[in-house]
Amino acid sequence: MFGISSLGWVHTLGSLPAIPVAVYMFVRYGRIVPRSIPGAVYFFAMLIGSLTVYLVAHQKASYIIGTASILLLVFGYVVGRLPVPGRIGVYAETFSLTLTTFVLMFPTVTETLRRIPDGHPLVTNLKSPLLVGAHGVLVVGLIFGLIAQTYYLRGKPQAFRS
Repeated sequence: MFGISSLGWVHTLGSLPAIPVAVYMFVRYGRIVPRSIPGAVYFFAMLIGSLTVYLVAHQKASYIIGTASILLLVFGYVVGRLPVPGRIGVYAETFSLTLTTFVLMFPTVTETLRRIPDGHPLVTNLKSPLLVGAHGVLVVGLIFGLIAQTYYLRGKPQAFRS
């Protein structure tokens, strides 16, 4: 189904929970909150997706995306626990975890449009206007999201470290 191998399904279904959990945290908290139950679900779903990409990937870019995801994810979950002066740690944590969501959504949108509907995908070419437009929406969303998070964090008290 959809041209996905058994291992591909493990990759897809393992990383899938990260999307609704990220949406929930962005709506509820304005960011990914690593030290929370949804944050733990997000971490493990992202880790499963990032690690299994090495087993299912067919393009060099997939390995780069997987590596970037792992590095950003680990950094985002560790930096908030380090004795970083001022609020730099909160900003670094927030921005790196927001970038993990972007790095997740970019190939998710690409693969979805290239596989749905089964047998007659919406996109057959990586230069398709629909795909380029979808990627553009993701980039604009990332930029506006990071700006909104900056304002959000700026308005929080110094002790903000959820």
